Amino acid sequence: MTSFEHLDDFPEDIRHLIPKRFDIVGDVAVVSIPPELYGHKFSVAEYVASRRGNIRGVLNKVTKLEGDHRVAGFELLLGDSSLTTHAEFGMRYKMDLKDVFFNGRLAFERKRVSSQVQKGEDVLVPFCGVGPFAIPAAAKGANVIALEKNPAACKWLAENIRLNHVGDNISYLLADASFIGNILNAKFDRVIIPTPYGMDNFLEDVIPLVRCGGYLHFYTFKTREEIEDLIGKYSDIGLDVIGYRRCGNVAPGVSRWVFDMVKV
Repeated sequence: MTSFEHLDDFPEDIRHLIPKRFDIVGDVAVVSIPPELYGHKFSVAEYVASRRGNIRGVLNKVTKLEGDHRVAGFELLLGDSSLTTHAEFGMRYKMDLKDVFFNGRLAFERKRVSSQVQKGEDVLVPFCGVGPFAIPAAAKGANVIALEKNPAACKWLAENIRLNHVGDNISYLLADASFIGNILNAKFDRVIIPTPYGMDNFLEDVIPLVRCGGYLHFYTFKTREEIEDLIGKYSDIGLDVIGYRRCGNVAPGVSRWVFDMVKV
């Protein structure tokens, strides 16, 4: 195998295929290498690692999010483990990227939402993963209940609760949030919903658990043209949209959007 340390070292006809952007979670880079580069994938991994001084491992994403646990398929190209610890605004999240879903690109969004959380609030976080929305809320002094159905993510959530010293403010359940109406009999001041793709119907399931005047931060995947109609739809089900913003592209024309809403 030939090792290419610089972009100019690659054959000219494939240079344009080398990923220019990649995600970094902790000290692991996550890339999506096109099939045309599979013969050079280890060299691509070395090249990616050379772009940042703190990259210890490189994972190639070989399948999209799939299965009940929303986990992608990965191939370890560089390093000896997919285990990492990700630091974000004073919080630390330990995880094995092969077993859980984590989006490092939502760091600012998680900070934005947690900055609105007030001490003493009752906060619900379904689809919580390893805790990047739930743990900062608990750190603000809220009383947090977090739900996650992936056992591996729940394991790391428990570890991250300990790692960030928020055990007094957060409880978690290994449970499928799709059945939330049968799981919880409580009212919350705020619900943070990092909704998986294709689960918009969950919003109506969770509304009965929100106190009047309570807040919802709802994430969904839409085109810009759909936004105006959505605002009207949310109003029809008793929610006042007080703000919305785009949180990154996920496909051509489709973005992740967050709606900040109040139950009226």
